[in-house]
Amino acid sequence: MVEWAPAHYGGRMPTLPAEQPPPAPGESHQQRQVAESFGASADRYDRARPGYPDAMVARIVAASPGPDVLDVGVGTGIAARQFRAAGCRVLGVDPDPRMAGLARQSGLDAEVARFEDWDPAGRTFDVVIAGQSWHWVDPVAGGARAAQVLRDGGRLALFWNAYLPPDEVNQAFGAVYRRVLPDLPYGGNGLPGPDGYAVLGARALAQAAGFGPAEEWRFDWQRTFTRAAWLDLVPTMGGFSRMTPEQQDGLLTGMGAAVDSFGGSFTMTSATVVLTATRT
Repeated sequence: MVEWAPAHYGGRMPTLPAEQPPPAPGESHQQRQVAESFGASADRYDRARPGYPDAMVARIVAASPGPDVLDVGVGTGIAARQFRAAGCRVLGVDPDPRMAGLARQSGLDAEVARFEDWDPAGRTFDVVIAGQSWHWVDPVAGGARAAQVLRDGGRLALFWNAYLPPDEVNQAFGAVYRRVLPDLPYGGNGLPGPDGYAVLGARALAQAAGFGPAEEWRFDWQRTFTRAAWLDLVPTMGGFSRMTPEQQDGLLTGMGAAVDSFGGSFTMTSATVVLTATRT
């Protein structure tokens, strides 16, 4: 069950350790083999990954000059379907043909290319969005491409879902991560935090020439996870594919036992972080 709460703008929320420490500008896009591994389980990704608050979609649409949307890193089309439902015309770009293929199955237009290398063929858009994906894009080349394809007053909107489990869940998951992956530098629980994403997005926009001042928006929501739903989501997280099979099995077994100890489910508070700017 997902419940979208009223939006919160500004202010700071408790920070969880990121899935990995927020990278310095230009680093994360050099690890794109991680992003391009998601297609191996495209069906799971589409099934398990949450969508985004309708209020976020509505605000981005309202702040853009028109309905033409380019979705960078469209993946299986999770965000693109929401923007289409809001009345937008959406074109997706993704480097993984398996992910783009699944997006097409839901009736979306999706082209296969890395965004920095993608040929827009003269097409322009009112808004460029990137859900859970801009950290895989070279911020300088990607920013230049976004500015190239945006119409005057067009908007670049980068957004991420960040997880904020209750304290008891946070501690239990942290203990599992420390046991299975004792060499993690931060000793955390592997879940991305909102402040890390806010810093990452602000860094990216600072390197994107041709845009006005960045704005940060945040939206709170909740979802109740059963044991099965949580164990379906964990393998879609970026760091999972870099673990050994033994580590993967240990992580899932430990997390399953932790959820069992909470009665078989728990309610997660999350924040969707949006970093956005207009083409000047």
